[in-house]
Amino acid sequence: MRRSNLYIKTSNNVPAGEVAKNAQLLIRAGFIYKVMAGVYAYTTAGLRVIENIKQIVREEMNAVGGQELLMSSLQKKETWEHTGRWSDDVVDIWFKSKLKDDTEVGFGWSHEEPIIEMLQNYLHSYKDLPIYVYQFQNKLRNETRAKSGLMRGREFLMKDMYSCAINEEAHNKFYQETTDAYMRVFHRLGIGDDTYITFASGGAFTKFSHEFQTICEAGEDEIYLNREKHVALNAEIMSDESLKELGVIRDELELVKTAEVGNIFNFGTQKSEEMNFKFTNKEGKDQYVHLGSYGIGISRLMGVLVEKFSDDKGIVWPEQTAPWKVYLVSIGLDESVKQADDLYEELKSKNVEVLYDDRDARPGQKFTDAELMGMPYRLTVSDRLRAENKYELTVRATGEQMLLTHDELLAKLVSL
Repeated sequence: MRRSNLYIKTSNNVPAGEVAKNAQLLIRAGFIYKVMAGVYAYTTAGLRVIENIKQIVREEMNAVGGQELLMSSLQKKETWEHTGRWSDDVVDIWFKSKLKDDTEVGFGWSHEEPIIEMLQNYLHSYKDLPIYVYQFQNKLRNETRAKSGLMRGREFLMKDMYSCAINEEAHNKFYQETTDAYMRVFHRLGIGDDTYITFASGGAFTKFSHEFQTICEAGEDEIYLNREKHVALNAEIMSDESLKELGVIRDELELVKTAEVGNIFNFGTQKSEEMNFKFTNKEGKDQYVHLGSYGIGISRLMGVLVEKFSDDKGIVWPEQTAPWKVYLVSIGLDESVKQADDLYEELKSKNVEVLYDDRDARPGQKFTDAELMGMPYRLTVSDRLRAENKYELTVRATGEQMLLTHDELLAKLVSL
């Protein structure tokens, strides 16, 4: 992509009232546009980051047997009445409306009940199980507070997966496989060492759940953590009973601020019983399906990455999520511009993802934008470097500069 063809522009300004660092940087760098409090649109650059995060998650969900689908955002009232979760007293974050014929509908804040209703049409026998389905879907939640940028939104992108098993043993096996898959996701994103499986309350989902909490000063949660034992529990369920169950004492625990990046809920057969979701077992008798629900906040992860990987100059994208790997800057006379043009085409032909700053702009502005937008590498072509038959490659995360020949540069960038 050439900057001259990319419609987004960087800015020093952010919307009034936008206090979260992740949103401020993403808006200034041109990755997102603020529609209203808690609602953001993703530009071409921002969508590339989202798609990179999604692909990592998709690969790990497929690896445990997940099948991707896409449910509707518009949902029927009757679907949720089976479990009592249509009531605002049970779920207080609904967006609801009416069709022209006065039929009440809701806008999906979650998808357990609709998924069950859909699967009832396909799963009838023990031979049909187990099955694991997941989607990437925009969720809509009428949050009272939306001041944390992408880390708490009224509209946000989530990966939600649902498992159907014949019994608790089969469910527990998949539960552990998914837990391991989640940790692989977070390690691939660069936050695995700071992410802890945390015992927590299930809220409107179920009595208890496991959260995946990433240490983050901008996070809205607090967990009690024992780093040595890798044990963590949410502050809301701190009690002598839970401490005993986890095998730790209060004095061993450190209170840290975190952001929840994923969660897992075990529904057992509760929802199956409420919605009459049964299958015929080997003995020919009806049996309730054992259910689980597994979420990862895709857009929230984007915000967490910016909170954790940024400095006073801007964003520092990890290579695996960066919208482009290289920010190419041309400086100087026509000969240097021609050299940069040729290099851009050559890198494209070798599938190196490049954002080429070919604008008629001052060098300082190009370098400032490169730092703000945060691509892992800045590649500079200039009159001075051309005279030396060299290229300058700068690592955004460390500031390390390398002077490379053409062949050395290609070998380095192609290896990415």
